[in-house]
Amino acid sequence: MPIEPVSVTSPVRAAGTTSTPAPRTQALDGQVFLKLLVTQLTNQDPSSPMDTNAMISQTTQLAMMEQLTSLASNGKEAFALNMRQAATALVGQQADYVDASGKTVSALVTKVSFDGPVPQVTIGGRTVPLDAITGITTRTTTDPTGTVAG
Repeated sequence: MPIEPVSVTSPVRAAGTTSTPAPRTQALDGQVFLKLLVTQLTNQDPSSPMDTNAMISQTTQLAMMEQLTSLASNGKEAFALNMRQAATALVGQQADYVDASGKTVSALVTKVSFDGPVPQVTIGGRTVPLDAITGITTRTTTDPTGTVAG
């Protein structure tokens, strides 16, 4: 005997009323942790309150979680800054990238843009993401005396 699927129906609302559900948080951040702690404290059994050591432990965990979140955020910012510095250092250098046809193109880097999450580098008039660069060559010039300067 086949089982029929269950369908979800929306709740019935009074005419003329609208409500938007609160956005759900997928991450366990400091606010969620604090709400859980307050809920736990307000709903505890008055005859057997939470152990002080357990409360201190949970408060310490909250502080550690906030510090780890801050550290992760700082790490992302440092990585973004390093990418920008690396892209900026390429201006005036000879860079290689593989174009859509699979051919390696080598040209001078003339411009860097920081519009997106990954810096965009202009190589020979074509804009490519920084992570698409496959090689860098130091540009050499020859001065009027014939010596090569790097």
